[in-house]
Amino acid sequence: MDPYLAALLSAGVSGAAVYALVRWFDRVRKRDAATEASRILEQAAKDATNRLKEAALEIKEKALQQKADSEREAAQMRAEVRERERIVDKREETLNQQLADLQKQERIVEATQRRLSEKIEDYTQKNSELTLLVADQRQKLLEISGLTHDQAKEQLLNQLNEELVQETGVMVLRHQRQLQERCDQQAREVLLTALQRFAAVHTAETTTSTVDIPNDEMKGRIIGREGRNIRAFEKRTGMDVIIDDTPGVVIVSGFDPVRREVARQALERLILDGRIHPSRIEEIVADTEKEIDKFIRNKGEQAAQEVNVQGLPERILYMMGRLHFRTSYSQNVLRHCVEVAFLTGMLAEMVGLSGDLGRRCGLLHDIGKAADHELEGGHPKIGADLLKRHGECAEVVHAALGHHDDIVTDYPYTMLVATADACSASRPGARRESLERYIKRMEELECIACGFEGVEQAFAIQAGRELRVLVSAKETDDIRAAKICREIAKAFEEQLTYPGEIKITVVRESRFTEIAK
Repeated sequence: MDPYLAALLSAGVSGAAVYALVRWFDRVRKRDAATEASRILEQAAKDATNRLKEAALEIKEKALQQKADSEREAAQMRAEVRERERIVDKREETLNQQLADLQKQERIVEATQRRLSEKIEDYTQKNSELTLLVADQRQKLLEISGLTHDQAKEQLLNQLNEELVQETGVMVLRHQRQLQERCDQQAREVLLTALQRFAAVHTAETTTSTVDIPNDEMKGRIIGREGRNIRAFEKRTGMDVIIDDTPGVVIVSGFDPVRREVARQALERLILDGRIHPSRIEEIVADTEKEIDKFIRNKGEQAAQEVNVQGLPERILYMMGRLHFRTSYSQNVLRHCVEVAFLTGMLAEMVGLSGDLGRRCGLLHDIGKAADHELEGGHPKIGADLLKRHGECAEVVHAALGHHDDIVTDYPYTMLVATADACSASRPGARRESLERYIKRMEELECIACGFEGVEQAFAIQAGRELRVLVSAKETDDIRAAKICREIAKAFEEQLTYPGEIKITVVRESRFTEIAK
């Protein structure tokens, strides 16, 4: 056979075989596609059925939910309706009650008006009878006295006029006397307060601080060129810097013990630093003030913690800390307050009172000494006003005001504080004043006062805090008595050294004695 023919036959057989195979595969695909389509249709029918069921369930659930919401809203509306009905019923009851009360009041008013009308009628009748009776009596009096109506009226008016003149004179004299006494009392208080605020001799002892300097050349640096450094320092601190011929010492003088301490420490720091000029002075003084303020607050807090007094305001704690720089007869006032607090607490507990309140009263009794150089009056009044402004109880305020027996003690804690104060001041070693010195000081007060003309007697009381002077009513008048009081105060300031202040009271009175036989 020809090889080309064989190849053609082979190719034709191969093509027929491939065609038959392709047709077979095509029928198989169509059969599989039909099967898949049937399966898909069945699955789609099942999914549609399921979704219809789910939709029906959702519709039912929503219907149930809407029904529940509707029922809940209906229940809420019914509750609101019932509440409003209850309110309306209550208001109706109130209105009914008010109506009943109003009707009752109307009945009472009607009864009152009826009684009032009856009383008015009775009064009118009695008034008519009284008028007739008075006219009858007047006629009888005119007949008995033999005077006419005008003469009797004139005589009665004259008598009333004389009585009114006498009563008016008595009232005028009484008011004049009261006004004079009040004016005299206020004038004495003003004079005594003005005289008691300053003590010249006392300031020289207790209002100065010394600062050591390495050499006398430092004095010139402290003064500065044309005195600018010392002027800047004194202006910033409010203290006086005294530089004299005393070697190695500079004196800082001033009334305020806190500012004096600030000035002393600031000057020491300036001397150690060596840079002394106005701007450096401002910086050092400002830093020292902050340190002193912090030190003062810490001292106040420590004192309160030591005696277990809680809840004190920041201002009160700060004022307590200021007492650390205050002394009385060389006794530190802050330590004195702590001692009084302990003693008062123990005394209060022993007599069945509150120990906590007693310690609080004792700790705060002398707080006025922290500001007595700045405010008007003595330290009891200043301390009482300060405590009252910061909300302390009446017992604490009264203890600060009356611990020197200046007023009537309304609370037992005041007497306990006064007792503890005396114990703390008189214990051995507390103060440097001996018994002989104390007696001598009392004698000095009385002798100075008795040295003035017109003074009959003088008595030092309240441990030398007050002097009572009796002057002769014949030799002195009120003006002379006021002058004697002022001169005694001035003499004390110039001749004596004492802490705090001394109250001078001049008494002038007239006494008349008669013997009935």
